Amino acid sequence: QIAKDSKADAIHPGYGFLSENTDFCKRVDESGIIFIGPSVDAIELMGDKKTSKDAMEKIKIPLIPGYHGESQDPDLLASEAKKIGFPVLIKATAGGGGKGMRIVDTEAEFMEALNAAKREALNAFSNDKGLLEKYIKNPRHIEVQWVSDGQGNHFHFFERECSIQRRYQKVVEETPSPALDDKLRKDMCDTAVRISAGINYVGAGTIEYILAADNSFYFLEMNTRLQVEHPITEMVTGVDLVKLQIQAAAGQAFDFKQSDITQTGHSFEVRIYAEDPDNDFLPTIGRIKSIGHSTMDNVRLDCGFADNTEISVNYDPMIAKLIVHGSDRDTARLKMDKALNE
Repeated sequence: QIAKDSKADAIHPGYGFLSENTDFCKRVDESGIIFIGPSVDAIELMGDKKTSKDAMEKIKIPLIPGYHGESQDPDLLASEAKKIGFPVLIKATAGGGGKGMRIVDTEAEFMEALNAAKREALNAFSNDKGLLEKYIKNPRHIEVQWVSDGQGNHFHFFERECSIQRRYQKVVEETPSPALDDKLRKDMCDTAVRISAGINYVGAGTIEYILAADNSFYFLEMNTRLQVEHPITEMVTGVDLVKLQIQAAAGQAFDFKQSDITQTGHSFEVRIYAEDPDNDFLPTIGRIKSIGHSTMDNVRLDCGFADNTEISVNYDPMIAKLIVHGSDRDTARLKMDKALNE
């Protein structure tokens, strides 16, 4: 209603829940307002871990060995887990953020873990369907940013590494990834472009991969929106991703080619959480007395709070993101240290 009253042509959903909410997307479309993001079909296809894996199989994208069939019979799932070989990962097909996820080390633990994962998934997503994946030990989490314009052209903006996590939530993100050589980077980025072309995507999206110790990589999931960590890509490429989203939603072609997109320097983002380190880092409430400001160039603080605002239980514990850019990885790391202190 606000959009209609203000005669807005389009709505940008941000990168929170509204960006992947198909009911919201449909309402926007039905109101004759442009949704700045992909189509409802793309969000539905890629928002479910099972249907997205089915789509990737069709276009021959490497997947982690596992089971994502229709049957949810516990005995069948147990026998599939045995076939895959332990350790296995049980995952809710809906949602994310580590909810409905369990690592199972032995056959004896499987049923109890399955029941716990299903209960958690039902509670979080009103959907207890699960799938199984081979659990890859000590993996790296690499994702590729791409944007597809309104004329069927697909461009990648290189990778981000998000391996430093806790409770399946990303904490530190960086680009370029120190783990990739030029060939591996090209393979991962080209695969992401092949995926976006394969589903006729429009707008910004991210392909997330698991990178194993032997440098084999597997499709993990697609996020049909802008990511929390998109500013590090903007820092190294000099491209405004939100501007490109708006141009794509307007049906415009981008005025560059893939070879025009390059990386310069190194960028880190850290997520700042309201948590209690003395209580197992659980989310906590409180008041922000004051927010500092950096004295350095190429430091960006994205924060939804001001001095003296209250942190309540109603929001995510991530309260801010601090992003820095430096000429190389070590320069950026030292700059982040200083910016955090400031």
